[in-house]
Amino acid sequence: MTSIDDSNKEKLRSVSVDLNNDTSLLIDIPDALCERDKVKFTVHTKTTLSAFQKPDFSVPRQHEDFIWLHDALVETEDYAGLIIPPAPPKPDFEGPREKMHKLGEGESTMTKEEYTKMKQELEAEYLAVFKKTVQVHEVFLQRLSSHPVLSKDRNFQIFLEYDQDLSVRRKNAKEMFGGFFKNMVKSADEVLISGIKEVDDFFEQEKTFLLDYYSKIKDSTAKAEKMTRSHKNIADDYIHISATLNSLCAEDSTPNKKNLEKLSDLFERLRKVEGRVASDQELKLTELLRYYMRDIQAAKDLLYRRARALVDYENSNKALDKARLKGKDIAQAEEHQRQCLQKFDKLSESAKKELTSFKGRRVVAFRKNLIEMAELEIKHAKNNVSLLQGCVDLLKSN
Repeated sequence: MTSIDDSNKEKLRSVSVDLNNDTSLLIDIPDALCERDKVKFTVHTKTTLSAFQKPDFSVPRQHEDFIWLHDALVETEDYAGLIIPPAPPKPDFEGPREKMHKLGEGESTMTKEEYTKMKQELEAEYLAVFKKTVQVHEVFLQRLSSHPVLSKDRNFQIFLEYDQDLSVRRKNAKEMFGGFFKNMVKSADEVLISGIKEVDDFFEQEKTFLLDYYSKIKDSTAKAEKMTRSHKNIADDYIHISATLNSLCAEDSTPNKKNLEKLSDLFERLRKVEGRVASDQELKLTELLRYYMRDIQAAKDLLYRRARALVDYENSNKALDKARLKGKDIAQAEEHQRQCLQKFDKLSESAKKELTSFKGRRVVAFRKNLIEMAELEIKHAKNNVSLLQGCVDLLKSN
């Protein structure tokens, strides 16, 4: 069982992926409780909007409730021209648990000091995963609350305000297969739609850019994950080096013992710095890249919906031509064409605003996080230099 205490709340919100200057609807997750594979989130809302019954309230929610809300927004026809914020990924604590299990199996091959430090590292990793899980769920709600249209959605208000269990069940096998089949149809549909000639240069450029950008973000995410793992592995190696030096120190009765003690202490301190480097890179860079992989996919889904509307409009033109040629059902065909055109124009207008806003939000988020990460990298590098220099000076004096 894991929960967030007050001291960790500010760290939890240290990564922002949105621009939210509106204080009329503020949402955060101040507390969460992990029980086995389930995480119970406390969703806190503070508002001045009259649509809500109270100005300040909290409700308990689970991951399935977030997925229900996301799916409800995606399936709402009126939101087809909007970028629906990506659903938070399912909580996954299997990695840290598997490592903890392996550590338990290998306890007999380690010294007590090594085992204790490795266990502390894994507990810290588990807590970090838990914090990130809470953060991505919080960001999803904050994206919705800052959106001028989605923030007024009735299902969103129910999610925030209804103080009982939403009773959202997990999808059964039939529904999951239906969702898989729907994605298969969508993928095939996208191939067919890709051959349709774009009528607006803005959307043609956006489609080209997002496809290329998604590929680059995906590649950058993989490299960032590899870099973070390398720093974590270095921190783990420092544990073994420090423990080995400590063991040699315990068996050494010569004047060299003090030098071994200092070296052991140095690697222990370097381990802590390296651990913070890995943690900061994970938080400031890797998590941001992962989020924007999902967000770019949401933007691509918007372009797909608009392309689908364009295909429908072109098909309505063909149907109207056939109706006129046959002299039958002309009025119905004209009305259908008018509705398709109206839907396409409305969707295009909304999509253009959404994609422009998306660009501004993305640039600000990356700029903010990269600056903060660079400052932290400099700070940790200075700490490393200071530790190494201090140790060298002590060894020289001896």
